[in-house]
Amino acid sequence: MNVHILQPDSPEWMDALTQLRHDVYQLPQYLQLEADRQGTIPEAVLIQEDDKTLLIPYLLRRCDDVVPAQMLEETLYDAISPYGYPGLLLSDAAIQTPGFPDSALAAFKQNLKDRGVCSIFLRLHPVLNESHTELFAPGTLTENGETVSVDLRLENLWSPTRSGHRSTINKCKRLGMEAKIVPVAANIDEFVSIYEETMDRVNANPGYYEFDRAYFHKMHDLLGEHLHMCVVEHEGEMACAGLYTESGGIVQSALGGTRDKFVNLSPSSLETDFARYWAKERGNEFMHLGGGVGGSKEDCVYRFKAGFSKLRHPFYTLRMVVDETKYQTLTQLRAQHLGNSVSKLEATEFFPSYRAA
Repeated sequence: MNVHILQPDSPEWMDALTQLRHDVYQLPQYLQLEADRQGTIPEAVLIQEDDKTLLIPYLLRRCDDVVPAQMLEETLYDAISPYGYPGLLLSDAAIQTPGFPDSALAAFKQNLKDRGVCSIFLRLHPVLNESHTELFAPGTLTENGETVSVDLRLENLWSPTRSGHRSTINKCKRLGMEAKIVPVAANIDEFVSIYEETMDRVNANPGYYEFDRAYFHKMHDLLGEHLHMCVVEHEGEMACAGLYTESGGIVQSALGGTRDKFVNLSPSSLETDFARYWAKERGNEFMHLGGGVGGSKEDCVYRFKAGFSKLRHPFYTLRMVVDETKYQTLTQLRAQHLGNSVSKLEATEFFPSYRAA
């Protein structure tokens, strides 16, 4: 079993992707984009044995933000997924070989341990990794709710649409709203203005403000033809806008927003409706809308998405302690720094526990 650690400019990364069905989240340029945003190190591990392959893209994050640097005797890291659903990719031969996924994961764990990594947290891809819970030993994956996607293979996309969404879409059309795909570069500044207005209105988590103007321009530069923008215009104004990625037959609804003055008209319903027909016409199989906030099926974000399709995917995460000794030491230092107890940090069930508040 050969283990190779790849950087974004390693030709082996793209060579492997030509053999594996993938989404935009596994592209090296996407990892670089996220690494620049988060101040992390972008890597992928490529593990091969004969015709069996495992590829995992991830970010290495330093742990010196967990406790003051003087409390650490060495540089420690954790391995995490970038924003979205990068998960892991297995070749058909790897999927069909019982034991290989666990053995490859164990080899990855050992490699990370040798390099000072304490833990791994991966968000699996709801479409590409949907059945992977059967491939790994019980307990390897944790279910975290479900996500929604539109099955573009269906002949009729309108039929599964909730009646409330149908009414809203038709109302938007009667008002003269027009949805369309527009060039990203020419409209990205207007998109950023709408996105920031939306984040302010919903009092968004500070993390969403890290997606700033520089990020979106770099996103366009790095993703190129994989990135698209759908907007809805009304009386000469852009009422809402959304970014969509496209790769491997999968369109992802990424980030977007709505102008305050148009919120009550819900033009995003018309945008999503238009985008799914556009995605279907281009031969894609899925338009993944994602899940609710924190995996909830009760929040308004999830309910909005669920109104466009009946297709659901289980969403799994992989949470693994790589180095038990360093993990426990870091958790103890975190507890000491916060004036708390280890047991209280562990009781939060936040992973890794050394990042619990």
